[in-house]
Amino acid sequence: MLVSLAIVVALPKPHGVRALIASTILRLIFSVGLQPTLFLLGAFNVCNKIIFLMSFVGNCGTFTRGYRAMVLDVEFLYHLLYLLICAMGLFVHEFFYSLLLFDLVYREETLLNVIKSVTRNGRSIILTAVLALILVYLFSIVGYLFFKDDFILEVDRLPNDTALPDAGESLASEFLHSDVCRGETGENCSPTAPQEELPPAEETEQDQEHTCETLLMCIVTVLSHGLRSGGGVGDVLRKPSKEEPLFAARVIYDLLFFFMVIIIVLNLIFGVIIDTFADLRSEKQKKEEILKTTCFICGLERDKFDNKTVTFEEHIQEEHNMWHYLCFIVLVKVKDSTEYTGPESYVAEMIKERNLDWFPRMRAMSLVSSDSEGEQNELRNLQEKLESTMKLVTNLSGQLSELKDQVKEEVPATCTHARPSATHTQSNEQRISSARVKMLTFLSPG
Repeated sequence: MLVSLAIVVALPKPHGVRALIASTILRLIFSVGLQPTLFLLGAFNVCNKIIFLMSFVGNCGTFTRGYRAMVLDVEFLYHLLYLLICAMGLFVHEFFYSLLLFDLVYREETLLNVIKSVTRNGRSIILTAVLALILVYLFSIVGYLFFKDDFILEVDRLPNDTALPDAGESLASEFLHSDVCRGETGENCSPTAPQEELPPAEETEQDQEHTCETLLMCIVTVLSHGLRSGGGVGDVLRKPSKEEPLFAARVIYDLLFFFMVIIIVLNLIFGVIIDTFADLRSEKQKKEEILKTTCFICGLERDKFDNKTVTFEEHIQEEHNMWHYLCFIVLVKVKDSTEYTGPESYVAEMIKERNLDWFPRMRAMSLVSSDSEGEQNELRNLQEKLESTMKLVTNLSGQLSELKDQVKEEVPATCTHARPSATHTQSNEQRISSARVKMLTFLSPG
């Protein structure tokens, strides 16, 4: 206890507190005894559960919604049943505390999925079980009509001196103390009387009995032993001889029961349960994947923040922290309506109408700012390209005007000659066409 207390003082963590509680319980068991310790823990558990139930009712507003809503609230009924079991364990018997172990199913989602795998498709399982009962009933009728003498089962009979306890003695005390020697009354202290030994044949006959004397006993035998045996009802019936007239019918009877009931019907039930559990597991994994890769507030996925100034982790921790939104909702509910600001009054009205339009769906400030910065950079680049293109156009216009002047100067000279030089004219046309191609190239988009 001292070591665990030192651990709690030095490192106040949940594991240290649990170690201190466990050591305190062990110390109480060795100091005051098991029953007083159990009574103290039970009383503490009842008080703790009453306080928890009151806070749960106050937070959920169970009584304000009416008794119908209170009865239909499964979580409230669960905690109420938990409190009743604690009270029964405290005031009736300690064995009621063993029922509280089922709380582990409520706390663990994996175990809860195991229970849901049976209850989710309960209608299919029940209908398949009804089909199994119908088949068992039909096989019982066939066995009662044709194979009544084959329903011979070995039994373990109780001794003849076995009797029920007296009326004033409970069954539990008889079960717990039946083999204990009681010195004050002399019970179970004297040696038992020797029983007469029977011949082997009579002893074998006494260890066997017919279990298909009536149709009801046939149904009970086939239902109990047939479904629990791996090979069907044929594993518990008498092994027939091949010389018997109904040997072939008996083989067909055993095989039909094995294939129709054991292989088909029971595996149908198991298949429904396994498929449902697999669906629940895949749904759980899908939910976990969505929570890991999608923002809870805006719904944007992780890939939207690739190559951005803000990462996805920074977005969900700082920009769209869901606990910040929860605190804001609590603030709006607690704050006086006369002190609301404009956004607070708007959000309060939306919460009252159960409207979620005030949430930033599929948008974020960081993405808007980064997108605007990207657009500005693109506009700046386009402006620079436009300026460079204008300079090139100006240069080309100057060159083109110079070429025109040269052509005008050469025109009078060509008029004085009867035949102008072909090479000279060709060179001028090439220079003009090349200048036009350059201008069109620079003026073309992109």
